[in-house]
Amino acid sequence: MRYLASLAAGAALLCATGAPAKAPRFAATITRTTYGIPHIRANSWGGLGYGVAYAYTQDNLCMLAEEFATVAGDRSRLWGPKGTATLGFDRIDNLSSDLFFRTIVDLPALRSGFVKASPATQALVRGYLAGYNKALRDLGPQGVPVACRGKAWVRPIALDDMLRLTEKQMLLASSLALAPMVVFAAPPGVAQASLAPSEDPLRPRDVGFGSNGWAFGSEVTADKRGLLVGNPHFPWTGPSRFYEMHLTLPGKYDVMGVTLAGGPIVTLGFNKDVAWTHTVTAAQHFTVFQLKLDPADPTAYLVDGKSEKMRRSTISVPMPDGAAPVVRTLYATRYGPLIANPLAGFVWNKTTAFTLRDANHNNQRALDTWLVIGQAHNVGEVRAAVERTLGIPWVNTITADRAGNAMHADVTAVPNVSTAKVKECATPASAAFAGRLVLLDGSRSACDWDKAPGTAVAGLMPARDQAVLERRDYVANSNDSYWLSNPKVPAIVRSPILGAAETARSLRTRSGLLEIERRLGGTDGLAGTQIDQPRAEAMAFANKSLAAELAVDPILALCRGQDDLKAACAALAGWDRRYDLDSRGAYLFAAFWDAVKAPQWAVPFDQADAVHTPRDLVTSGAAGEKLLAALRSAVARLGKEGIALDARWGDVQFAVRGTDHIPIHGAAGTLGVLNVQQADVVAGGIVPKHGTSYIQVVGFDAAGPVADALLSYSQATDPASPYYADQTRAFSVKKWHRLPFTPAQIAADGGSKVVRISE
Repeated sequence: MRYLASLAAGAALLCATGAPAKAPRFAATITRTTYGIPHIRANSWGGLGYGVAYAYTQDNLCMLAEEFATVAGDRSRLWGPKGTATLGFDRIDNLSSDLFFRTIVDLPALRSGFVKASPATQALVRGYLAGYNKALRDLGPQGVPVACRGKAWVRPIALDDMLRLTEKQMLLASSLALAPMVVFAAPPGVAQASLAPSEDPLRPRDVGFGSNGWAFGSEVTADKRGLLVGNPHFPWTGPSRFYEMHLTLPGKYDVMGVTLAGGPIVTLGFNKDVAWTHTVTAAQHFTVFQLKLDPADPTAYLVDGKSEKMRRSTISVPMPDGAAPVVRTLYATRYGPLIANPLAGFVWNKTTAFTLRDANHNNQRALDTWLVIGQAHNVGEVRAAVERTLGIPWVNTITADRAGNAMHADVTAVPNVSTAKVKECATPASAAFAGRLVLLDGSRSACDWDKAPGTAVAGLMPARDQAVLERRDYVANSNDSYWLSNPKVPAIVRSPILGAAETARSLRTRSGLLEIERRLGGTDGLAGTQIDQPRAEAMAFANKSLAAELAVDPILALCRGQDDLKAACAALAGWDRRYDLDSRGAYLFAAFWDAVKAPQWAVPFDQADAVHTPRDLVTSGAAGEKLLAALRSAVARLGKEGIALDARWGDVQFAVRGTDHIPIHGAAGTLGVLNVQQADVVAGGIVPKHGTSYIQVVGFDAAGPVADALLSYSQATDPASPYYADQTRAFSVKKWHRLPFTPAQIAADGGSKVVRISE
């Protein structure tokens, strides 16, 4: 009793004297400015991740919670196996999605790799999952947005959820596109009927993702500092949307920009000295190996004449309402999973099969890379980070710094497959896939990826064999290969796995290079021959169509005497050849160009003049008849859709926000339009699905960055949020937003209310 009394007295004394409280494990402050952009400040890396997740969850809880269910392979149980999911940039049935993630995600390997990441990255990820869970607790069951209130899939997360989501982001532009081929693969005589492929995932198409990135150096900028224009073209809906934020860890990290769902760090943005953007690279981040099967067993394959048994995995996918799970047996080799799709030419029969190896599988270096980029002071430090880690998964890096340096680095996690190896290890089927993927002979161990000393992971191509261009004038990329970042200095030809060289560039690539050429040559109608922020912004939103520049005049000449096309030709004659809101006749040309598909040019491609060729539309003979037929087809299409030939573009293309239709400028990249909008046809018009997302124009003054930006689809996916449509309306009228970076700028931009969170 005496001991208990003493203990109680001691406790009372501690309370009375104010014993020091235990410091919280995670703490952050969140200050929101115009458009709800969170400025997150913390005194630890874990605190930063904690604040990022808390703010992101406030704006996008339902979307993020659904993503965690998706990567856990739990969609069939929650939404039914025949429902669909967004996987990468495409739709896929839930059962295929679940099978893919339950097959591809290697949690033991991811857990092992995670503890090898930098302490800062580990802290960021652990802070993120804590911040997400705190946001759920603070919202409470009734605070969850209506769209997912009461749903079983809105749940706390653990480290494995973050590891799965990060793995998914690494595979966005590689294995994810081939997911149906992975889950369909089965030995001869075993049918995966419910998962039969309906299309060739390798078919040529314009899915809308991509980007434009320009970096200007001191030789061409008005202030002799660097200037960056970043315009990623990404989905307007789903988990691949960008999210704006500003992160500050005093003395270590002060970066503003964007991230994707689940990202605890800025992956595209700027600090006080450096700005960077990304564009989807033309490099291939996987190879396919053609296997020679063991004649005695179609689930064994020969390597150097010796039989190796495939690894079998029994995958069980839970079904809804207590129904029996769907069970599939999937197979893998030393290279990776088996794939099959007869429509694409990949057939698993008694003699042959195909398997996939992905350079980004288990890539846990990316967050460390972006962390270092965010701390860089100049272009050289960005280059060093990208080259050392080989952690950038599937994008080019375009950067400019305050000293006036500019760089394009097409350096990613790419297979180390040389030009010689592509040739020496080709199979009879390889030529059919040239330009789409690299197909190698899997029956010879010498045909596996080469191992170069000093790379972060064995089998990756070293940075010295990839492409980097540093300049003091400019570099540019619009998703074509490394070859023509600056037409003055075409790059040396490298391995075909890095993309095609000395070939015709896309109309969008040519359009961007032409606009830069005209600005710096003083032939764009504006004064001077230098570039500054206002001119760069005008170029980004000029909405010119290079296709129209090349084709409208010849079409109008061809129109003469075509009585049935008088109205159409009059609409094209009155069109300003742009895709601005007030442009009339723009949709008619878009429909026409879509119908043309492959125009015939009088002047063919010339690699010595790649920016200006091919050109001069052929309008005589059969080529002319084809063009007229395309125009008639376009007229019929607009008639069927109930849209006038001279319809105003802003009345045709719009974003739906509740009951509002917000007019949207820009158009498809295949039209040679830089401000890309890839759209779906709906009643009364078209609605953007991919395209301009987070667009930033960043320069520098003596104090720090000067950044104008817009997030086209706005921060939040919750219709009840004040940040659901505000930036979309600003984007519609090209109203740029000067991003607040310093404490004074943040306070002046509405940042007076500070929210403090901790645990």
